[in-house]
Amino acid sequence: MNQFIMAIATGLYAGKMKKAPGTWGSLAAFVPWFFLKDLSLTSYLVMLVCVFVLGFFVSGSAEKILDTPDAGCIVIDEILGMFITLLAAPAHPIAWLLGFALFRLFDIFKPFPVSWFDQRIHGGIGIMMDDVVAGIYALICLQVLWRTGGFLLA
Repeated sequence: MNQFIMAIATGLYAGKMKKAPGTWGSLAAFVPWFFLKDLSLTSYLVMLVCVFVLGFFVSGSAEKILDTPDAGCIVIDEILGMFITLLAAPAHPIAWLLGFALFRLFDIFKPFPVSWFDQRIHGGIGIMMDDVVAGIYALICLQVLWRTGGFLLA
């Protein structure tokens, strides 16, 4: 069971990359997202809730297995953050890359309240929530940037 938990928590081991595991986890999110992106809005939102719940349980369990709080190799939160960022993303690879860059920016620099969740909420919920908020910030920025200037990129 521990192997299954670690496989899910690490994004099928993308989080085990030595350098920048969060970036690798965020990149790994593109594979399942590509197959999920055409779901109806309702189905996509249900999928987000399911990934959040699954992430809550496996990230909390992975912390205990590793005996390390919010270990860098746990990237299910980055995967969810990318899924949120790419909700309603324009059907253009440049928009997808911009979403990736925006999510990484918010996940790394952690503007309030991302930082609040990161520092004050612990366990599975804390691991997931800072990336949920970073994903919401990136989603909003992607939509605004694409709508106000994205036609220049396409």
